[in-house]
Amino acid sequence: MDNARPFRTATATAALTLAAAVVLPSAAIAAPPGPDAPDTRSASTASRPAHAPYAGLPYGTKRKKTLVIGLDGAAIAKFSAAGVPNIQSVVDSGMTAKSNLFANPMAPTVSGAGWSSIATGVWPDKHNVVDNNFTAPNYSQYPDYLSRLESTQPKASTLVVGTWSPIPQTVFGEKVDLRIAGGNDAGTTAKAVDYLANGNPDSTFVHLDEVDGAGHSYGTEREEYLAALRTADGQVGEILNAVKNRPSYTSEDWLVVLTADHGHTPTGGHGGNTPAERQTFVIAQGKGIKAGTVRNDVKITDIAPTVLKHEGVKTDAAWNLDGQAIADIEPDDFDSLRDSLRTRADETAPAADVKGWTTTAPEGWSIDNSAMPAGGVTEWRGWSFATDEFWTNTDRNQGRETSVRNRNVFAVADSDEWDDKAHDAGQFDSTLVSPEFKVKGGKASTLSFASNYRIDGPQSGEVFVSYDGGVPQLVKAYTANFNGFESLALEVPKGAKKAKISFRYTGTNSAFWTVDQVRLDR
Repeated sequence: MDNARPFRTATATAALTLAAAVVLPSAAIAAPPGPDAPDTRSASTASRPAHAPYAGLPYGTKRKKTLVIGLDGAAIAKFSAAGVPNIQSVVDSGMTAKSNLFANPMAPTVSGAGWSSIATGVWPDKHNVVDNNFTAPNYSQYPDYLSRLESTQPKASTLVVGTWSPIPQTVFGEKVDLRIAGGNDAGTTAKAVDYLANGNPDSTFVHLDEVDGAGHSYGTEREEYLAALRTADGQVGEILNAVKNRPSYTSEDWLVVLTADHGHTPTGGHGGNTPAERQTFVIAQGKGIKAGTVRNDVKITDIAPTVLKHEGVKTDAAWNLDGQAIADIEPDDFDSLRDSLRTRADETAPAADVKGWTTTAPEGWSIDNSAMPAGGVTEWRGWSFATDEFWTNTDRNQGRETSVRNRNVFAVADSDEWDDKAHDAGQFDSTLVSPEFKVKGGKASTLSFASNYRIDGPQSGEVFVSYDGGVPQLVKAYTANFNGFESLALEVPKGAKKAKISFRYTGTNSAFWTVDQVRLDR
């Protein structure tokens, strides 16, 4: 479980005091403003030379600018009840995407893991932050996006202002030009407004923490939590106005993103795997984003590459990111099934009105269930197509919540759930068959797909390729758990023109295999 707000505040203050002595001056974490500090912004602005640094922040060099505001513990499901007009203005003029976090055994739904996923563009099994202690983060391999921006464009001006001190102290690294601890959300907001109004940052991250405190103290069903959302909305409005009131605003190209690291339970707290704790969101506004857009395929790990693309930084495949720039995310064949998904048949855990599964394959695909015994749970008799909201909640605490690399609708073979209802003798045995892909004979092709293969008993997972209707050839057989993106080289025979891919899964009350985003590049 995440630390409750009072404990988080105390430990953050202590950690900041210790960290301030060791951080390099070029990446110093500035102290929060004192309560009686005078407002000298106008004087500072008037007296300093054009293009000079402002209060320790280098003057930016870019017309394209980005602002990411993180609302710790904000439940998007409660926005309507609270009334958040400033956030709603971004929703109305931009894109909204709800999605789900991981849960154990990947990581609990806590701030360290959530914010690290947002900042780095990878999930906890890569960045290795699984709690709020940051014991052994893998930031050297997976740094935050502002550090990547500084590495590729050293003249960019980067700013982090955060209430929870690990945000400026740990999650964002020393390459960032200026990292400031705001002390509380009012202080964070004031600092962010000051720098956006009077300085010239190119890329800014702001973290507001006190909605999370209300969530811990009261839960999401109390008026106190809704009041905290309204307060945060007012602070978001102040920050957005600081951007819009910049003298240079009309000549700038701003990307604005709002997000959260996790949700909360109705009674307060998080860290578990309930839908309320796992749900998060990405709200994005900017050039090229159609107003009022709702998407089902965007996740929090997409924020980092989206910011970098806007700033002109091309994602390097060697970075091994899990996220993609939002503009680059393309629907696959499975996503076309969303409008035809069904409500529950035999399952009882998903709500009765939740549409989230089908065994009808998309056009061109097929499912071979000739070896499947009759009976079993209807939803999972052979390969099925499902959403995370439906499938992961059929039976929690069995690792389904680790399937974070799937997007929208994906294929799933689940022998464990299928076996929960009586069936004829025999094991789960089903094969998912792709459409024909065009190939060039004698040339290498690459088969890629997202794959989460989890073992909990006797089972097998095999990938085959068949050329021009020939005998299927084994490409890969899984012998251990795997959760990631596959990239399998295929040596296409001379003269071959078409290829079909098959995914065969067998299991005896074991675990599952999910497959998504299947592509064959030539």
